[in-house]
Amino acid sequence: MTVLYEDNHIIAVSKTCREIVQGDKTGDTPLSEVVKAYIKEKYHKPGEVFLGVTHRLDRPTSGVVLFARTSKALTRLNEMFRSHEQIQKTYWAIVEHAPVPAEGQLVHWLVRNEKLNKSFVSKAGARDAKEARLRYRTLTKGERYTLVEVQLETGRHHQIRCQMAAIGCPIKGDLKYGAKRSNPDGGISLHARQVAFIHPISKQPITITAPVPDERLWHELTANLS
Repeated sequence: MTVLYEDNHIIAVSKTCREIVQGDKTGDTPLSEVVKAYIKEKYHKPGEVFLGVTHRLDRPTSGVVLFARTSKALTRLNEMFRSHEQIQKTYWAIVEHAPVPAEGQLVHWLVRNEKLNKSFVSKAGARDAKEARLRYRTLTKGERYTLVEVQLETGRHHQIRCQMAAIGCPIKGDLKYGAKRSNPDGGISLHARQVAFIHPISKQPITITAPVPDERLWHELTANLS
């Protein structure tokens, strides 16, 4: 586990595509329990360690995950994520095909199918459809793949995966949304690159950045970025 930031109220770690944030039916040890064990050992905490999950990343996705170490921080961070105020999440994605135009806003109406664990683009006003908005820009192009930066304006199920696929740019490795082939590690090339927010207690601006996965294509596409 790589710790990206920690203080008395929050802790941020870098998640790999093989980890889950919270427990699920697989029974695999979730990242939340790993972080609890880390805190308990480092600070010699007796008894149960408090750790609040403020947001989630899909299992095949990598990047920054932010946890709360106090109930006060958890309440305030939950409200930030719910309202999308005082907090901004930035994602990097390696996609098949370069988006046209190179940057812009995507607005779709998405319907979640829980049985398939997948979201679908629908029409406005359709039953259970929710508006999904994001902004993207092309960062760099390779021979076969393009690196884009995405900033979410809403938080819908599989939003980036579904919306990028809807414009003909599925994320590399994301078979569920139309990618041509899987990635060797079973993940998808979607990375929660950065989270910037106002600290829930100190009120100071905080920016936390997760290094990209240690893979050749990621290094090639990000080599010339500042």
